Amino acid sequence: MTETAFLTVEGRWTRKRAWALSLVATFTMVISYMDRQTLAVLAPVLTESLGIRDQAYGWLASAFSFAYLVGAPLAGRWIDRVGARRGLLLAVLAWTLVAAAHTIAPGFAALFALRILLGFAEAPSFPGASQAVHRALPPEDRPRGLGVLFTGSSLGAMITPPLAVFLATRFGWRMAFLGTALAGLCWVPLWLKVAWSPEGRRVLDRPAEETKRPSLSLAALLGHRAVQRGCLVVLSAAPAIGFILLWGSKLLVRQQGLSQAEVGAYLWLPPLFFDLGSVGFGDLAARREKARPGGRPDRFLFAWAMLLCTAIALEPLARSPWEAVLFLGVAMVGGGGLFSLLTHDALRRVPEGSVSATGGLFAASQSLAYVVANPLIGFGSQRLGSFTLVCVALGLWVLPGCLAWLYLRAPPAREEAPR
Repeated sequence: MTETAFLTVEGRWTRKRAWALSLVATFTMVISYMDRQTLAVLAPVLTESLGIRDQAYGWLASAFSFAYLVGAPLAGRWIDRVGARRGLLLAVLAWTLVAAAHTIAPGFAALFALRILLGFAEAPSFPGASQAVHRALPPEDRPRGLGVLFTGSSLGAMITPPLAVFLATRFGWRMAFLGTALAGLCWVPLWLKVAWSPEGRRVLDRPAEETKRPSLSLAALLGHRAVQRGCLVVLSAAPAIGFILLWGSKLLVRQQGLSQAEVGAYLWLPPLFFDLGSVGFGDLAARREKARPGGRPDRFLFAWAMLLCTAIALEPLARSPWEAVLFLGVAMVGGGGLFSLLTHDALRRVPEGSVSATGGLFAASQSLAYVVANPLIGFGSQRLGSFTLVCVALGLWVLPGCLAWLYLRAPPAREEAPR
């Protein structure tokens, strides 16, 4: 689709405006991950201060994921009905309040309850952001747009370590939670500017004729082959990605001898690698789109992303913190590529009215993987005294679901309606 053809009902909706809206939607994921990652970054000092052991910390990490698991599919349906414009604004305001409340948590029970609330409040983040990107961009730019969208989560995870460590070392770990939470309010005026403009309203708010487009119930969507293939990949790759994001601080402290103050200099790198993977594979998929008529899945790129993600199994070979971060970073390149490719492939195959619900189901699958994996990681590391076997197991776990995605036949791609 050319820019001259990319028009709204009452004027031009240029690619410049489309990308501006998509980037602000991506910023939603940045602040979402800042609020959820602060706990992971400060885990060594927080757990020591409150007397929380590894296995209990695993349950803390799973609390957010459990709430997200339950909330994400419902949030996706909600976003499909109210639209990303209103839904994202309400969600960001809600989770900012919950994130700030972490500063007054007296112990494990209060933190567990707050992580549950934060998971529910953040549930609309990915479904809403993916809907905004999908609606704002023309079809030929969507693979790149979804690749950029995934950089939001990793950028948030990249910013949080140095910021949270800086705040914690100067003002204490409690004030670090307040600082990262308040940073999210910077997003609100940007969203009001782009999403509440006349052009933004026309693109994001569902036109009357669009409400007649077919959508599927959650049960029917779970039976859709494109969703099933995507969920298998998420369940396979998410434990490795989640381990790097949620346990990376503890790994570097325990196995590489770093202090809490030193981990901030390293932990921003794996999310950067995730960005490189999601953007790079998204761009390659967009370039190769014309070479695959009929919307055939790009199995070649997907296979490469799968192999890179298994590099987490090599982390026990690391002899220095930089080597450890390199192995984790390569795995994140593959993880970013997998998430970008599977999301683009699935969203083009489900009904237009179920795009956000599909994103919600993928987010729920990721949370399910975290709910199951984190207590097991905590139990294994506490019993074994290291993360060596954990890393090997996570690398091998990537393969089954990804191989199933490669093998299973994809349903036909949805025909794009004219803009």
